[in-house]
Amino acid sequence: MDMGLDGKVVLVTGASKGIGRATALTLAREGCAVAVCARGREALDAALAELRRITSRAWGVTADVTDAGDVRRFVDGAAQRFGGINGLVCNVGGMQGKPLSLESTDADWLATLDMNLLHAVRAIRAAAPHMAGRAGAGIVIVSSISGSKTGLYAQYGAAKAAENFIPGPLAWELAPSGIRVNTVSPGSIDIDGGYWADYRKEHPEQYARFIQHDLPARRLGTDKEVADVIAFLLSERASWINGAVIPVDGAQGRPASGWFRE
Repeated sequence: MDMGLDGKVVLVTGASKGIGRATALTLAREGCAVAVCARGREALDAALAELRRITSRAWGVTADVTDAGDVRRFVDGAAQRFGGINGLVCNVGGMQGKPLSLESTDADWLATLDMNLLHAVRAIRAAAPHMAGRAGAGIVIVSSISGSKTGLYAQYGAAKAAENFIPGPLAWELAPSGIRVNTVSPGSIDIDGGYWADYRKEHPEQYARFIQHDLPARRLGTDKEVADVIAFLLSERASWINGAVIPVDGAQGRPASGWFRE
């Protein structure tokens, strides 16, 4: 299916691995010019090398998305290089602190909110002026089922719940500029060299129970499956989807294997 993305300019934060990297590659294959950022130079260069095997229109910089100046430098640099912006994917996420909120600190909560919610807010604020009035302008925020299904990490779930909330008001605010805003909410995703690869090796019995109890398909999702949904939401085929939270979780139950600790 032609999604009408050919020639569009899309920015992806946190694109050196996992969902961000898979999204950047998917968009490049759809004919987009792709701008990416990540904190680490080596991983970013590797992602850019992959992208440039697909398209000559790939560019990236190292950036810390908790730094407003870095975010603006990335966004403005991409807009200048490619002549504007059609799409933005806010993918960076993570967590600081211990599982139980009683054991976490204010600093843990603030850092987790900064990494997830505020990074998306910064990127959207910087990109929206470059996107206003451009055909098929769209923003996708990458959240998690932890924002709607109870997990073990309160600060992470709260940050993701906020990312699930903001596409609604932003859809209303940015609609006059022709910009749609949606969130995708992935479940547990199997990524090469990622958390679940290590967990399988270190806790095989807990992992097996988790798969059996909470994944109807008896497997984890893939980063490519999430990337395909993001590409669709950025495309003209999704022109009437706005302010939505789209689960990409295979009907997963609980978001964490920690429920099955001995």
